[in-house]
Parts: sequence; C-alpha cells; structure tokens
Amino acid sequence: MRTLLAAAAMALAVSSAHAEIVIGSAGPLTGPLAAVGEQLRRGTEQAAADLNAAGGVLGQKITVAVHDDAGVPTQAVAVANKLATQGARMVVGHLQSGTSIPASQVYGDEGIIMITPTATAPELTDSGSDLVFRTCGRDDQQGPIAAQWLVENFAGKRVALVQDQTTYGKGLADATKAAMNAKGLKEVLYTAITGGERDFSALVTRLKAENVDALYFGGYYADAGVFVRQMREAGVTAAFLSGDTLASNEFWTLAGKAGEGAMMTFSADARSQPAAQEVIARFRAKGQEPDAYTLYAYAAVQAWATAAEKAKSLDGPKVAKAMREGKYDTAIGALSFDKKGDRTDTDYVLYRWSDGKFAPIAQK
Repeated sequence: MRTLLAAAAMALAVSSAHAEIVIGSAGPLTGPLAAVGEQLRRGTEQAAADLNAAGGVLGQKITVAVHDDAGVPTQAVAVANKLATQGARMVVGHLQSGTSIPASQVYGDEGIIMITPTATAPELTDSGSDLVFRTCGRDDQQGPIAAQWLVENFAGKRVALVQDQTTYGKGLADATKAAMNAKGLKEVLYTAITGGERDFSALVTRLKAENVDALYFGGYYADAGVFVRQMREAGVTAAFLSGDTLASNEFWTLAGKAGEGAMMTFSADARSQPAAQEVIARFRAKGQEPDAYTLYAYAAVQAWATAAEKAKSLDGPKVAKAMREGKYDTAIGALSFDKKGDRTDTDYVLYRWSDGKFAPIAQK
C-alpha cells in the first residue's frame, strides 16, 4: 500500500511540475481598435515563447489563452470570466479603460493579476484593487504634457477640446483642460462626439465658425483619423493634438495626408531601449514590427514572470506584493510600481505625424 501511495504521490508531483501556466491576452481583435489589440496579442505571445525557451516560470511552461473582447465592456467581462474558468494566473489587457475597469473587478474577485499596457484612466488603479497594474502611464500624466504645449504655442488664441464620451477620451480631455486652464489658457469650446460616428460635418462647421486655432481630441485613433480628414477637407487648418492611441499606423491609413502635422502624447519609443534590441530582432525575424504597445505587452509578461520567481509562487496576491516591492528589467526599461499599481515613473513626450510616420519633437 505504501509503495502504491508513494508512486501515486510521485506521479502527481511529476504531473504538477510539468503543468502549463495559463496566462491571458485580452483585447479587441475585431472592430475599429483591432490593430492595437493585435499588438497586445503579439507582445504577450512573444514574451511567453521567449520565457518558455529559457525554461518557463517556476519550472513550468506558459500557454497563452487569447480572447477577443471586441472593445465592448460586456464582452470584456465575459472574457474575464472565461479566463477565470481556464485558470489564468495573469492577464495582459484589456486595451481600453472602459473595458479594463469592469473586467478588473472579475479578476480581483478571482485573485488574478491584470496588467494593462494601454488603459490610462486614473479610475482603473484608483479603485483600490491590489491586483491591477499597468505598464503605460495615466491620463493625468499625459494630459499636462499636451496642455503645456498648447499654452506655449497658443496663449491668447482660440483652443477647442472635443472628446468621445468614453472613459478614456473624456478623461484625457478633462485632464488636458484642467492643466491648460490652470496655466491661464481657457477654451472657446468644449464638446463631445459619439464614438464610431463617420459624419462630423456639423461639428466641423462649428469649429470653422469659431475660427479655432488648435483642437485637442480626446478619443481613439479610428475616430481621430476620420475627424481630422473631414476637418482638412472643410478647410479647417487648426493644429490637431490628441493622446496615445494615435500611435497606430491605422491612424494614418484613415486620415491619409490630412494626418500630416497631427500631434500626440505618447511614451518614449521603447524600440530605442538597449534592452529591447534582442526582442525586436526576434519580432523582425518573423516579419513583424513591434509597433507602439507591442513591447508594453511584452514587458507586462516579463515583470509578472520575474515577480512570480521572486515570490516563488503563482498566487495572485503574493505575486502582486512582489511586483510592488521590486524593480524589474524589461524590454521597455526598468519598471517599478507604486501601491496603486501605477508605474513610479513616466516618460510621455510629444510626437508629430509626417509622411506616414511619427517622430518625437523638441519641446521648449
């Protein structure tokens, strides 16, 4: 009997040692934001592949469960519940603040770590969850960067703000407005659109009548591309400034030449990091360019994996504690997190689109 029990225990131990760790990749793979959702998927899968090639995490290989939330909050919650039933230990996602916030509640209840490379609304980490992190910054960190540029270049001129009524878009426009107003620059117009619209003619006519010199757009690249094109077609020459989701080639695809000169706030290009070069080479060897948020997703997996090794556990709260206590080398540089799960440093800068590419610009 003892021999049988010992054999059974050994078989169980061997099975457990070779079990695969499930992590999730959650974001829109269909719909208007699919291009960025694809970046999250690629970054997560490449990080898992590289970790597996090096022996995995805690001696176990990783498998990635990929789910499409279509950028819809209710579907994001359904995806979160699905990942919970699959036994996911951590999730890279979701993309938008409006999907990340409700999904994070599911992960919190299930003890699953969520690390978003893209969702910037302060409410996400201000909620008090111990299991939510992000490798990007916050709206109230990038808004002031945009506001400073507006103040320096359009003091005494006519500035308008437009937002798309999403958690992300409104939050970003509000943060920019607050910082701009605090420096003495008041807007002549603050208004909203409905995301997904394709006819902005009424608003464009209003902007033309207001003789606007500069416009700040709080919203996603899919709407921004169409909006700026219609502005230029109507003869509105106002400077166009927006947030970090414009860091997608799809913006230029939608805007075309009307996107020339459009500006955005975005983190410093992670592809310039020395730590990213080997990772970038692996992407390019597969014919993939790690655009925009790809490396931010990759870094999310790196930080989690290193924290799990430090904690010697896959338990969500234990790994989260380790993440807050350490500083982790990643493809986007060294990352450390505060009590809320936000990065302890941010590196937002201004970029300008020109001839189908965006590049950082010098600031005063």
